[in-house]
Amino acid sequence: MDEQPAYFVKSVEKAFDVLLAFTADHPRQTISQVAAAADMTRASARRFLLTLADLGYLRADGPFFELTPRSLDVGRAYLANLELPDIAERHLKLLAAELNETTSLCVLDGPDIVYVACVPSPRLLSVTITVGTRFPAWATSMGRVLLGALPEAGLKAYIDSVRLQKLTEHSIESLDQLRAEVDSARTKGWSMVSQELEDGLRGVAVPVWRGNDAVAAVNVSLQTHRAAPEDIERTVVPRLQEAARQIGIDYGGRASGLRGA
Repeated sequence: MDEQPAYFVKSVEKAFDVLLAFTADHPRQTISQVAAAADMTRASARRFLLTLADLGYLRADGPFFELTPRSLDVGRAYLANLELPDIAERHLKLLAAELNETTSLCVLDGPDIVYVACVPSPRLLSVTITVGTRFPAWATSMGRVLLGALPEAGLKAYIDSVRLQKLTEHSIESLDQLRAEVDSARTKGWSMVSQELEDGLRGVAVPVWRGNDAVAAVNVSLQTHRAAPEDIERTVVPRLQEAARQIGIDYGGRASGLRGA
């Protein structure tokens, strides 16, 4: 092994060796297991584990240690610089090709959802939506799944301030209906809205989770004659959920972060 430079702090290297010993396949480990994975003595592993636990990066559970959410702080600045639309684009393209429909990524911005990425259907005739388009959150599948991910206080504040409009003859007409739809989206983990925003248009959406935060929603827009709601639930929703899961993972989330799947 090459000689380390004079500034090199060996204990820092060993601390990261200990942290990196915890993997998706081995999230909970004993002192002996960490010592073997990090190639150090059991006594050294114990000191590093206890120190990292005192700092909040690990927690002890009997003889086992595991990472805490604070361990994400190490990469938070890097992840914050990743552009979610760029990360999502590959998955949206795959989804659009697979379903032969328009796919989108939206975020919640005040009372609206905003399209931040969109891949048109490979078919000649498709729904035309561009990045930056805004719609009222209450009238869209994307908005309803993102509202369902809000803390209760945030959802109550939204409902107390929103003004419903009769956009089509199918639009919901009361705040009680809206609350029921949002609660349903929260419970199921997905939402379908048919012709409430525009006649002949049906939208289906699922949230993209990064940890405990719903950072966006993935949506598929379909013309109502293309498929019945029960067929969409059976064939489209699972594909949406998988695309959202992959986007969440690539954006720094964890595979278990998707709810309602």
